[in-house]
Amino acid sequence: MLATSNTGSPTLRVMVIDDSKTIRRTAETLLKKEGYEVVTAVDGFEALAKISDLQPHIIFVDIMMPRLDGYQTCALIKNNQNFRHVPVVMLSSKDG
Repeated sequence: MLATSNTGSPTLRVMVIDDSKTIRRTAETLLKKEGYEVVTAVDGFEALAKISDLQPHIIFVDIMMPRLDGYQTCALIKNNQNFRHVPVVMLSSKDG
């Protein structure tokens, strides 16, 4: 279910998962400026702990992260019956 903004219109809850503080802050600033509710996580473990409570409508996840990378995080989300419907966008800043 979508939250409602002050104007009464639905608010999309976006989760940004990235080990780079700069990327998280930039994404959060830009998305909030456009009216989205933003939840951030430093890695896949933190994200998985937050997903159940915060129920994001879309997830942006960095591919290259320590501990639990983006592919592993995405697989765990998609293997969970409650969250497999949530779109996951994989991102990378690596050239190549």
